[in-house]
Amino acid sequence: MTDTNEYIAAIDQGTTSSRCLIFDRDGRVVSVAQQEHEQFFPKPGWVEHDAAEIWTNVQEVIAGALAEARIAKSQVKAIGITNQRETTMLWDKATGEPVHHAIVWQDTRTDALARELGRDAGMDRFRRETGLPLSSYFAGPKVRWLLDNVEGLKERAERGELLFGTMDSWVIWNLTGGTDGGVHVTDVTNASRTLLMDLRTQRWDERLCEAIGVPSSVLPEIRSSAEVYGHAKGGALEGVPVASALGDQQAALFGQTCFAVGEGKSTYGTGTFLLMNTGTEAINSYAGLITTMAYRIGDQPPVYALEGSIAITGALVQWMRDQLGVIKTAPEIEDLAKSVDDNGGAYFVPAFSGLFAPHWRADARGVLAGLTRYVTKGHIARAVLEATAWQTKEIVDAMKKDSGTELTTLKVDGGMTANDLLMQTISDVLDVPVVRPEVAETTSLGAAYAAGLAVGFWSDIEDLRANWRKDAEWSPDMDPAERDKEYKYWRKAVDRTMGWLDDED
Repeated sequence: MTDTNEYIAAIDQGTTSSRCLIFDRDGRVVSVAQQEHEQFFPKPGWVEHDAAEIWTNVQEVIAGALAEARIAKSQVKAIGITNQRETTMLWDKATGEPVHHAIVWQDTRTDALARELGRDAGMDRFRRETGLPLSSYFAGPKVRWLLDNVEGLKERAERGELLFGTMDSWVIWNLTGGTDGGVHVTDVTNASRTLLMDLRTQRWDERLCEAIGVPSSVLPEIRSSAEVYGHAKGGALEGVPVASALGDQQAALFGQTCFAVGEGKSTYGTGTFLLMNTGTEAINSYAGLITTMAYRIGDQPPVYALEGSIAITGALVQWMRDQLGVIKTAPEIEDLAKSVDDNGGAYFVPAFSGLFAPHWRADARGVLAGLTRYVTKGHIARAVLEATAWQTKEIVDAMKKDSGTELTTLKVDGGMTANDLLMQTISDVLDVPVVRPEVAETTSLGAAYAAGLAVGFWSDIEDLRANWRKDAEWSPDMDPAERDKEYKYWRKAVDRTMGWLDDED
């Protein structure tokens, strides 16, 4: 039996901050330290980070979390990494210096390149091999942009002087020594977001690299999500095994212990990401979803997922607060929505920057439909919450269409899960139970779990399931005829958003 005073550290390298969390054997948070980093917006639609600043912050939060927990590094048995996916950088192998700011996942500068790469086949050109549509979102075209647009990088890449990585690779390389023997690796989940990896073989595909224009010399080695990549060199955790990497949404799926086919999680934040475990088979999506790696533990078979993303969920509540001034704080939306019994016939489709899954319509813009003089701000508040529920239903329906698998339960996390009315509404429209876990930090917990499995801190996934504790559950309580009628009106409202922008716009 291992010592109860042993812990796992998780580094969560996010879009706005880097954090380190220390977890105990029960999967509870012992301490947390956090540092925000600067956001750079050089042009409209461009978003960048300074990767050197991020690495400095990561070192500080590791030391901070250890100090707050009042534990010695000898008590930390492994380090796990989770990260904002798709954020792309190149650095100099010899000096360890980034050669340009990192291009963030939200950045849209590669829109034209993605269209150009689509040629006659369009956005589905590489979907069969990668599970992904051609989009500015993914890492491969971002690397190509750097090589094409930053003077001298293409030549330096061809001479083997540069390394590419998403943020997991950058953190692991630096943790394990950087220029002094740093390990250049990524895991299958992050590699599956580049448009360069074949989903079935989990290897870089020479043909894809050539088509997108990324020399294979810059690419990290692809490894599983849970194995010892190397040991920390220097710093507060010197000598501790670095033993997992998972993209943030996959880490949340893992932290929510969605290990069975049909188990799904939805993270409700500014936008929403819903992933469903589809088992050891990669299922091609014909319904507007992304096929992605869920995780791979050591030498076990890989597990796949279907993923649907919604651009605007929590951001709609923020818009009601900041742009319209209808509410003063985000939680007020619930009380306002509860002041009425229904939506009064109003439907809100927040296609502020187009529609994501399952529609993928960049020409759509938001609409508030069904208005009469009867409608009050209470009805609009209810329509705002229902928008998140109906958008979730569209993705769950697409998942069932693609996989033939019914979602059994939806495990939820993220800031919006504090809204009880919203959670009940989601359960009603999906007609499945919605469950919120006790430990809200599911992303970091997923990284900790994978690292703990790699070093035997937890013996198997049954150990992890036993750790999962329910905080609250909502059960469906809606008349099926009512659900069908409301969904019909929602879809009518969605139709009204499309084609708002013309090609010349």
